[in-house]
Parts: sequence; structure tokens; C-alpha cells
Amino acid sequence: MSSAFDPARFLPDDLIARLRERAPVHDRENTFPHDDLEDLRAAGYLGILAPTELGGVGLSLAQAAALQQRLAGAAPATALAVNMHLVWTGVAKVLRDRGLDDLDFVLRGAVAGEVFAFGVSEAGNDLVLFGSDTEAAPDCDGGYRFTGTKIFTSLSPVWDHLGVHGLDTTSPDAPKIVFGFLDRDDSVVSRDDWNTMGMRGTQSRTTELHGAHAPADRVVRRLDPGPQPDPLLFGIFAVFEILIASVYTGIARRALDVAVETARARRSKKTGATYAADPDIRWRIADMALAYDALPPQIAVLSDDVDGQVDHGARWFSMLAGLKHRAVTAAKTVVDEAMLVGGGSSYFAHTELSRLYRDVLAGQFHPSDPEFAHSALATAWLGPVDA
Repeated sequence: MSSAFDPARFLPDDLIARLRERAPVHDRENTFPHDDLEDLRAAGYLGILAPTELGGVGLSLAQAAALQQRLAGAAPATALAVNMHLVWTGVAKVLRDRGLDDLDFVLRGAVAGEVFAFGVSEAGNDLVLFGSDTEAAPDCDGGYRFTGTKIFTSLSPVWDHLGVHGLDTTSPDAPKIVFGFLDRDDSVVSRDDWNTMGMRGTQSRTTELHGAHAPADRVVRRLDPGPQPDPLLFGIFAVFEILIASVYTGIARRALDVAVETARARRSKKTGATYAADPDIRWRIADMALAYDALPPQIAVLSDDVDGQVDHGARWFSMLAGLKHRAVTAAKTVVDEAMLVGGGSSYFAHTELSRLYRDVLAGQFHPSDPEFAHSALATAWLGPVDA
């Protein structure tokens, strides 16, 4: 079903060309791609995962993943930034598919053009979803005030609502991990501190929460710390890993395409033939294709399994972490090889391959990191380490 989907229908060639033309400018100037966001908003992209009955496009997760691969091939930072909005709409879809309307307000907001950002990451917090250094203080009306610091908050200049988590240590049933959504106001401070090697257009700035308020109707979960069999946690983990894998798969595809174009254009002074006829270059490009070709089918299958509510039991987390890890490591390998096909000119900062080389490095820093992925896979296949 997903194989018949044509991403160009939603991201046509003329839009892709505009996004690709702007990408180096935002990278060079370290600016957020406002024009890209407006083009995507006008195309209804923010609501691609919202059901048609709520005014959305009603795409599957696999179809959204294919779109993100195409978008990342044109403007990786734009794709990664929008990814964080799509994570929340994807989680809302996961819940709605399972009969839960907890995040329907996210779907309605996305259809209306509102931007949702992901405010979970914290410096030094390797528990990620299962713990928090942010204080979540109850307000006596069912809401919470959050105080703490979040890092890597993509979409910082433009988000309307920020999904966060924090730790409630004062309620009678404490401790509880609380998930809620904040509106932008003076209690939320976005530092202008995003100056990185790559993915510069995401503007994933540090966010300070100073008693930022989530009212009762925007508090979506109170859970015991640690792993829990809750569909919200599953939805966040599943959609995040799949869409992150999609972005870096899109980068890999673009690097492969550029390498092929370069090999066909460059000529050897020694033989007069194009590099496309050089056996070493052909081997290198074949290796790139072997790495890339394995990724889209994996993404499509796991996406369909999420939508189809396939029960992989305890293996879900290792499968999802493994998908993300394979995608980002394969993408880095493909870009490395593309740089060599491109030759010395690709080392110059203004070239597309140089930018892809810097952008792809960000993949290793997203959850799940390599350590978690290997730990999850080892536990899945060997069982937990004996105490």
C-alpha cells in the first residue's frame, strides 16, 4: 500500500527546488528557514498525519516517513526541524488509532497551522523519557508549572506549543513523570545559543522554563518514573525513531545522487573517460547503494507495523532503536563515501556535500544513542545482565 505512494505529489519538484536553494543560505547565516516553514504550512504539511475527519491529510506513518526522506534530500535542517512537530502529530495519531483522544488538540492545532515543538531533552539526562531534572509543580487545579532547562529544542523561533515533561515530587502519589503542553509566554526563555557544525537551520536552542504553565486540559500523562507500558511513551519512542531515521535516510539518498552526478561529470586526465567508468569509483558507489537501499524498506515495514498495531512485545524498543542506529550510521558512511567520490572540491565549505557531511553528524546525538541501541539489542537477544 505504501509502495504506491508518490511523495512528489505533496512535495512537488518546484517546491523541492526552492527548499534546496535556500538550504545553504540558512546554513551559512545560521538562521531559521521561515520561508520553508510557510511554504510547508501552505501545502498543509503540518497536518499530514491528522485524519481527514479533523481536516488533515490522513497519511500513514510510512507515507509521512517517505515525505520526510524527500524533504531531507532538499533541506536537511528544515526536515529535522519539522520532524519534531510531526513527532507530536504522529504520537497523536498513534493514540487516536488506539481509541484515545488525549492529543486530538494537537491534530486540530496542526491542521490550523499551529507548530508543536518537542521539549524533552535535558543535559546529562540519559533516562530521557523515563526521568527528568525539570520540576513539575502542581497548581492545585490539575495543571502544572514546569521549571528547568531543556536542550536541543528545534523550532525555537516559531513554535506555538511546547510538549515537555517534568518530575512531580510533591503530590501524595509522587514521584510522577508529568507530560504536558505549554504555550509561549514570558515564563519560557529561548536562548540564542545555536551555533553548531551542522543542522544549523533547525535553531534547536536551549529553552529555560521558569514556572511555565500547562493547564489541566493540557496535562496528558502522570506516570511512574521508568519504562511503562503506556501508549504515549510507546508513541513518542516509535514515531521519534522512525522519523529521525527517515531524515538521515533522505540525507543518504541525496549524497548518493550527488555522487552519481559527480562521477558522470568528472573526467580523468589519464584516461579521458568519466569517473563513472572507473572501477574503484563504481565499487564505491555500489557500496553506497548497498547501504542506502536497505533503509527505506525497513522504515516502511516498521511504520506499517506501528499503524497496524502489530504486537512485537518487548522487542519493539530494540527494533526501533536498531532502525534509528542503522539509519544514521549508514547515512554517515554514505556521505563519507560521497565526499571521496567528489574529490578535493567537496572539502570546500560552500559545497553541498560539505554541508551534508556536517549535517549527517547530528544523527549520532539523537536518542537512541549508540550505547542505548546496543544495550537494547543485547538485552533483546541475550536477556538482562544477571545482578
